[in-house]
Amino acid sequence: MLPLTVFLGKFLGLSCCLMCAVLVARPLASLQAISAMMESPGLILLTGIWTTGCGAALVVGHNVWSGGALPVAVTLLGWLTLIKGVALMAVPGHLLTKFYHTLRYPEWFRVYMAAALAFSAWLAVTAFLA
Repeated sequence: MLPLTVFLGKFLGLSCCLMCAVLVARPLASLQAISAMMESPGLILLTGIWTTGCGAALVVGHNVWSGGALPVAVTLLGWLTLIKGVALMAVPGHLLTKFYHTLRYPEWFRVYMAAALAFSAWLAVTAFLA
């Protein structure tokens, strides 16, 4: 397995685990911050720019679709990050808000965070054991 795969698995898994844990620990503050962000076009654009840059770096540096679950998961996460960044920049704010509400994000917040935490934990543990 590539050393870059292991590094990215550790980095992404651990950082996402920590982010999910903090968001779940403060659900009301997290949801208020997310709602406030949705009302700020400049903040959405800035987030889109950073997310696109991070996703592009992941895709350029690690576009590996074979070799087991860990390399494919890291690659898939890179592509999803890139797509999300482009969507944040390209999709009008009112449609992003509609998508947010269609997903019932505030009501299902803990479920979404639990799924993200489970994936992140798997990613981190798999990378640290590799």
